[in-house]
Amino acid sequence: MSFRPLHDRVVVKRVDSETKTAGGIIIPDTAAEKPQQGEVVAVGPGTRDDAGKLTALDVKAGDKVLFGKWSGTEVKIDGVDLLIMKESDILGVIEK
Repeated sequence: MSFRPLHDRVVVKRVDSETKTAGGIIIPDTAAEKPQQGEVVAVGPGTRDDAGKLTALDVKAGDKVLFGKWSGTEVKIDGVDLLIMKESDILGVIEK
């Protein structure tokens, strides 16, 4: 990918949503909600404080994250659907 986010922006790729419920019911694409979980693809360098010091982001490429339903801006880069959002839109990191 030839895209580098700026400042506190994060590029996230949504994970595939489940197409079947725990009870075995198949959910059609038209009824399925977009997943609120994804993998961080790229991160910006961070933000600058009042003194001009660079503050790095807490997330890094490869992290699995949860984000709000309406977070980010949807874009397509190299044929891949991605989200660009601020780090503050990320609710948390999923740890194993």
